[in-house]
Amino acid sequence: MLKLALYDMTTRDDFRFFHRLRVRWAEVDMQNIVFNAHYLMYFDTAITGYWRAIAMPYAESMAQLGGDLYVKKATLEFHASARMEDDLDVALKCGRIGNSSMAFQGAIFRGEQLLITGETIYVYADPATQTSKPVPQALRDLLTGYEAGEPMVQVRCGPWGELGTEASRIRKQVFVEEQQIPNDLEWDDMDAVALHAVAFNRLGLAIGTGRLLPAQDSVSKIGRMAVHRTMRGGGVGEQLLRALAAAAQARGDQRIVLHAQRTAQPFYARLGFLPQGAPFVEAGIPHQEMAAPLPLAR
Repeated sequence: MLKLALYDMTTRDDFRFFHRLRVRWAEVDMQNIVFNAHYLMYFDTAITGYWRAIAMPYAESMAQLGGDLYVKKATLEFHASARMEDDLDVALKCGRIGNSSMAFQGAIFRGEQLLITGETIYVYADPATQTSKPVPQALRDLLTGYEAGEPMVQVRCGPWGELGTEASRIRKQVFVEEQQIPNDLEWDDMDAVALHAVAFNRLGLAIGTGRLLPAQDSVSKIGRMAVHRTMRGGGVGEQLLRALAAAAQARGDQRIVLHAQRTAQPFYARLGFLPQGAPFVEAGIPHQEMAAPLPLAR
């Protein structure tokens, strides 16, 4: 009874991270409530969002660290039921890190109402043998830093000679491999004269890039904006854009233009960019020129 009473005191204030999802018809059982096993799926879905929140591309990061995480134990406690079309917030936090294990506490809320509490225990292990090994200090620092409210991303600006290796790797992944833009269309002479921005996570991995071209009549042009596909939606693109916009403003530019891919227009619109001119196709992809005054709106 004491354990249940403690869980009943769980509130949204206990968590920094939340993942929003909506209950689908396929997840409801004959009682018209969410089938109990789906709550484990909700927590597993949310942990993917947690890695995004800490700016950690999971596969590349674990490969760099030399290990992987395996579920040792997962528990749930049920306090109330979710129903079809409910908007749920799945909350997670890394509550404890041992020698080779870590425990994530979770809760599912409908508004302020607590529905489910749970805990998932992971063991850090060698992928080849699946034998446990100590959690690396870099991963410990990453998790404890996020829970303490520390920034997860650092954006560095500089010339191609300083940042070109990391910038080109991200651009190749996004434009050439993912979007299948011909390799010879991706690279041009402007890289040598542009100011480049690269976003790094706390493990030193590059997760996004963009460039600022020399101004013409106090108008800047930003381009080659690319974010690692698993990191999109986590704020990396905005940090890159604001870093480049700040550099443009510092040199006296008054306006920014860019060629936005059609699917990225809502992202730029949220930052104050407005379309100008007719849509066009570039490298086989629909684009729209957009512009915004400096400084960018907050």
